[in-house]
Amino acid sequence: MAAATATRFCQQLSSVSDMSPDWTAKEVSTGTTIMAVEYEGGVVIGADSRTTTGAYIANRVTDKLTPIHDRIFRCRSGSAADTQAIADIVAYQLGFHSIELDEAPLVQAAANLFKASCYRYREELMAGIIVAGWDKRRGGQVYTVPVGGMLVRQPVSVGGSGSTYIYGFMDSNYKPNMTKEQCLHLVSGALSLAMERDGSSGGVIRLAAISESGVERQVILGNQLPNGQLPREKDNHRIHTTIEYTHHVPVCKIQALNSICW
Repeated sequence: MAAATATRFCQQLSSVSDMSPDWTAKEVSTGTTIMAVEYEGGVVIGADSRTTTGAYIANRVTDKLTPIHDRIFRCRSGSAADTQAIADIVAYQLGFHSIELDEAPLVQAAANLFKASCYRYREELMAGIIVAGWDKRRGGQVYTVPVGGMLVRQPVSVGGSGSTYIYGFMDSNYKPNMTKEQCLHLVSGALSLAMERDGSSGGVIRLAAISESGVERQVILGNQLPNGQLPREKDNHRIHTTIEYTHHVPVCKIQALNSICW
C-alpha cells in the first residue's frame, strides 16, 4: 500500500523543480513604500524595511535609504539587484566628480547620474528611485527618477507599491514651509498607513533628516508605529485635516539594529 502511494506521488512530479516553492525562482524585490519631503533647511526621507521574493519575506530590516555622498541619499524601490547596482555605479562616479571639483557634489548632479543610467538601460532595469539631499547652492532638494529614466524635482515624492494607499493622505496633510519635526511626523504617519495596507511593505520605519549640519537617522520599531487618526473639523465651510497620535512614538538610533528589532 505504501509503495503504491509513493509511486503515484513520484508520477505526479514532472521534475525536481516541482518540489521547490515558487519564491525560489523569483527575484528579490523591494516592493516597498519610500518617500521624501522638503522642509526649510533640508529634507526628510523615509522607507519601510521589508524585502520580498515573490510571496516570501526575504528580509525584515532592509535599509532602503542608501547614502550616495555625505549629504545625498537615495530611496530605492523595484528590483533589489538593479537598484543596488545603480547605486554603486552612481556613488563611484560621484566620488570622482567630487574629487575633480574639490568640493561636495550637487544633489542635482547625483540625480542626473541616476537619470542617465536608468534611461540608458530602461529596457533592462526595474528601478524606481528618489534622490534627496542638501547642498550649499540649492539647499534641500528632492528628485524623482521613476522607471524609464524621467527626472523631475518635487517638494514631496512618494514611490513603491505602498504609495498607492497614501497619495490622498499626503495631498491632504502636506503643506509648504513645514518644520523638520512636522515632516518627520508626516512621513512616519504616512509610512505606517502604507505598511498597514500594502502586503509588500512592513518591518520597521527608517527615517533620515538631511541638512547643512549633517544627517540624523532614526528607526521606529514595528511594535511602536504611530496610529494616525484623521478627525475632520469644519470651519467656515472649509475642512481641515489633522493628525492625532494616540501615543508618543519612541525612536531608537540606527545603532540599535545591531540586534534584531522587529
